[in-house]
Amino acid sequence: MTTMANPIAAPAPSGQKAPRFSSGFWQLLWIIRGYFGLMALATVAGVLNQGATIAAAALGAYMVGQVAVGASATDLRTPAIALGAAVILRAVMAWAEMWVAHDLAYRILADLRVHLYSALERLAPGYLIQRRSGDVASAAMADIETVEWFYAHTVGAFVVAVVVPLLALATLGVMHWTLPLALLPFALLVATAPLVLRRLAARQGDAMRADLGNLNAEVVDGVQGLRELVAFGFQRRFLANLESHSNRLVRSQLVYGMRAGIEQGAIVALMSCGMLSVIAVAAIHVFRGDLDPAYYPVAITLAIFVFIPIFTIASLVQNLGIVFASAERAFRLMREPAPVADAPGATPPDSDVEPRVTFTGVTFGYPGGGAPALQDVSLEIAPGETVALVGHSGAGKTTCASLLMRFWDVHAGTVAIGGHDVRQLPQHSLRELIGWVPQDIYLFNTSLRENIRMARPGATDAEVESAARTALAHEFITEMPHGYDTVAGERGVQMSGGQRQRIAIARALLKDSPVLVLDEAVSSLDTRNEQELNLALQAVREGRATLVIAHRLSTIRSADRIVVLEEGRVVEQGTHDDLLAHGRVYRSLIAAQTEAAH
Repeated sequence: MTTMANPIAAPAPSGQKAPRFSSGFWQLLWIIRGYFGLMALATVAGVLNQGATIAAAALGAYMVGQVAVGASATDLRTPAIALGAAVILRAVMAWAEMWVAHDLAYRILADLRVHLYSALERLAPGYLIQRRSGDVASAAMADIETVEWFYAHTVGAFVVAVVVPLLALATLGVMHWTLPLALLPFALLVATAPLVLRRLAARQGDAMRADLGNLNAEVVDGVQGLRELVAFGFQRRFLANLESHSNRLVRSQLVYGMRAGIEQGAIVALMSCGMLSVIAVAAIHVFRGDLDPAYYPVAITLAIFVFIPIFTIASLVQNLGIVFASAERAFRLMREPAPVADAPGATPPDSDVEPRVTFTGVTFGYPGGGAPALQDVSLEIAPGETVALVGHSGAGKTTCASLLMRFWDVHAGTVAIGGHDVRQLPQHSLRELIGWVPQDIYLFNTSLRENIRMARPGATDAEVESAARTALAHEFITEMPHGYDTVAGERGVQMSGGQRQRIAIARALLKDSPVLVLDEAVSSLDTRNEQELNLALQAVREGRATLVIAHRLSTIRSADRIVVLEEGRVVEQGTHDDLLAHGRVYRSLIAAQTEAAH
């Protein structure tokens, strides 16, 4: 498969950057530059297909006219042979046009999907937090699929709609110079009518695709949250909300369809008027003797074929509002600036990085948020040390982990690993330094072995099982019907929360990185399993800098040092005993947890 350059920012043939077009139409055209050969082949096949069709129809009409004026079978031999050749050529060219046009379209769509997913990777997770997954899925699948119509059925048809009518008009002009003049005004009106309404069609198409994206997002919400909807008896209200979104889509579809219907009716009326004008003018010339009667049906046939390509493209243009709106939604996502980007000239560290994590004067606020999530936060995790971050919900604990992973960039201060500012490291190198167990665990719909192995694709089965044993996952995995080959199900739906957490821990341990981040990593485990896992992790933490985000007292107490956050600031730090004796905020947190336990 030909690999397509990035349609938004790839180097143009001249070496300059591709322009950032404001219109989905021009962006779609710009992409074709990498497929000019296929596009030219599809266009030539289309022209020959339509040309052979016109030739066959005109030859048939000519033979009818010849028979009407008394021609013999001998007179019809040559046009009959030509007619047979035209029919064969049309069949071959119709197949070639369909094949090449769809080959072109599907190649471009495959590359567009790759570029769109690359954009999602570049934007994750910051941008995606602000978008509904159903809407993003709609842009990634439905919108890209809609673009197929443009490449397979529209681009070549535009060229055909120009070349073929001109050839037909020229042939009419050879028959009599007045015939193309009678037809030309109506042909121009048919061709320009969709262009006049293009902006309105684009606005309506944009509104319709937006409503469809919102409806898709609601459906995805309903499918993913079906258990909760049933458990809380919320089905009727959800269906009412879904119906509201569906009705909004129907209204936008009706508005779009009404405009398309009026446009279609106007085009058909203009075509009919054009046909009547040619019929009348040609009949007058036949009566006057200026036109051979045998050419009368040929003139009518050619007039029809002047309009057919134009009518086809006019009908296609009616749907281009949807196509361009879909393209713009996809390209807008591709153009979205990433929350973080590699610094110019960023290179991986030359040697092993010391497992030391340092936050120095870190201040950060989320886009569109109010008060900063973190304010002047400074802390350090030494090699082999485990530091627990504690605090009320919203205190900034997970934000610290996100900044360490560089999902966002700090607004002030620095976050460093082994003395290297994380902003000066390539993102892929930074992520290699950190093993992460997130609070919201995602397992893919593949085997448990592959879910663990994604941390280190080259790991052997023995290494995977060793990590699973350390994470206390080996026992329950082997008890499953297919062991490590058991499919986790979408989002790990076939497993309990505690099982998913142990798989995620095994994944992080297999990565064997110098820094380990555990974000509520044992919150779904019972007390016995938590204690056993904490004992198993003690050996793993040796030589690593480990950041633990937890609420459970048993997990917090296992840390070497505790850092207490309140409203985005470090207010206390020390050991559990020190903070119980002197830490006001920590004592209140522990007291609240103790009261809740009783």
